[in-house]
Amino acid sequence: MEDNIKNHTFLSTFLLLGFSDVKELQILHFFLFLALYLAAVTGNLLIIIAIIMDYHLHSPMYFFLLNLAILDLGAVSAIVPKSMVVSLMNDRSISYFGCVAQVFFYFYFATLDFIILTIMAHDRHIAICNPLEYERIMQKGTCLKMIAAGWIFSLFYTMLHMGGTFANTFCSNSINQFFCEIPHLLKVSCSNIYLAEVGLLALSSSVVLGCFVFIVITYLKIFTTVLRIPSVQGQKKALSTCIPHLTVVSLYVLTGIFAYVIPPRDFSSFLDVAFAVMYSIIPPTLNPFIYSMRNNEIKAALWKLFKLVFSSKVVF
Repeated sequence: MEDNIKNHTFLSTFLLLGFSDVKELQILHFFLFLALYLAAVTGNLLIIIAIIMDYHLHSPMYFFLLNLAILDLGAVSAIVPKSMVVSLMNDRSISYFGCVAQVFFYFYFATLDFIILTIMAHDRHIAICNPLEYERIMQKGTCLKMIAAGWIFSLFYTMLHMGGTFANTFCSNSINQFFCEIPHLLKVSCSNIYLAEVGLLALSSSVVLGCFVFIVITYLKIFTTVLRIPSVQGQKKALSTCIPHLTVVSLYVLTGIFAYVIPPRDFSSFLDVAFAVMYSIIPPTLNPFIYSMRNNEIKAALWKLFKLVFSSKVVF
């Protein structure tokens, strides 16, 4: 199929960005993405299994972390395997409905990711600023309701973006990105309906900004409370549960700013691809390591899990 579609007929396939026409570089890209994908899958699966198996981690904070790990696993699985296939098979095509599915699952998981991070900020605020009321406020039913509300809102929000994006007529089937990304899909639109999606993207910015402002205000209150703790040891203990979350939020925000501060171009750019990798793959890959390195309870649970696996192998 040619890149330019003059008669505005229904597209059956899109063409994703190929990293290179040189076979050796294609293989290099495949193994690089494979390493990142395996790291993301392994790290997040370990977090999920450790939290499920260790009853010491059956608390609201780790319940939210469990959801975050599941979402990170889903987000990278929605886009990375297809990009690896593109390089390995030297076939840039993705079906129309495959592209729709990729947009849906990635956007859904990414949106819910940020909502969970916002909820986690609220959880840390209650735990540090109002510890005596923590168990009453953050009951199991309340946590489930917050997560369910996030899942429902993300589904509705994603469907709005899906409708605004794929209601367009596309003049080209060539996407200058390694996955089906909404801004790059809008660049190949030749209908005026894209204005609706531009409005939705503006709404997205408002939602993200609102969540970010809420997190900033929450942490200002947390730091104010921590500074009032008389002992240095107490301050360190309180901050130890906040630093991993704050690091993850900063990672998402900074990579997202780098990715979207520069509008998508009509031609492929190394910076476009690099920024896309930074915000779509790097955070889900690093999140498990950030939490496991800074959290003694997670490290203890992982150590128990490793000992259980190794002891079972020895018995076998």
